[in-house]
Order: sequence, then C-alpha cells, then structure tokens
Amino acid sequence: MGARPREPARRVRIVPGGPVLVEGPVEVVMEDGRTAVSDRFLVALCACRRSRSYPFCDTSHRRRVRPDAPGRRDRDDDSPGPKTGTDARDS
Repeated sequence: MGARPREPARRVRIVPGGPVLVEGPVEVVMEDGRTAVSDRFLVALCACRRSRSYPFCDTSHRRRVRPDAPGRRDRDDDSPGPKTGTDARDS
C-alpha cells in the first residue's frame, strides 16, 4: 500500500458575533455521535447555538445582540438615530 496523498488544509474563518465559516464540503460530528453533512463550497457553522438548523447557521445571531460582541451598542442608549419624516427635510 502506498501513502495517501495529503489533502489541502481547509480554511476556517471566525466571524465576530457570527458563524464559523468553513470551506466545504464538510462532515460535522456532533457531541452525541450523529453526523451532519454539507456539500456546499462554503459552510457557515453556528457559534451561538440559537440556530434551528444547528450545527449550521440560520442567521439567528442577527436577531439578538450578544453582550460580549466587540463594537456593538444597544439602541436603548441616548444616541440619536437617523432623521426621518419632516425633521429630515428641515435640515
């Protein structure tokens, strides 16, 4: 038997406040031993555990701001938002 040719390394990108992007296709082995498979060329893996299609990302992380996400601010602060209505035309 000869040596198996070495496969190229998969590129993995971590998106702050978002998913982990992995060049596919991928086979994900879950904690309980089940396997999730995706043949896509780029796969988004859920990092927030809110996804209904876990382990794959369904963008559930966008619906709620994580308090530990860098550079994020809640809209409950006193900062002015964009001008709308008649106020926008008056300036």
